[in-house]
Amino acid sequence: MTKAIAIVLLLAMVVQIIKPIGLPGLRRRADFWKIAVFAFLAMTLVIVLQHLF
Repeated sequence: MTKAIAIVLLLAMVVQIIKPIGLPGLRRRADFWKIAVFAFLAMTLVIVLQHLF
């Protein structure tokens, strides 16, 4: 699960650098770091939930 999340969000970061996605908060190329922060939080949440259950 974490690999799938990592791959999808990595592709989103590459797309954001090439051509901004245009969502609120992701209108500039320099906003790709926001996707990286979301990826870190999402993967952390998945790992914590896997260890709890």
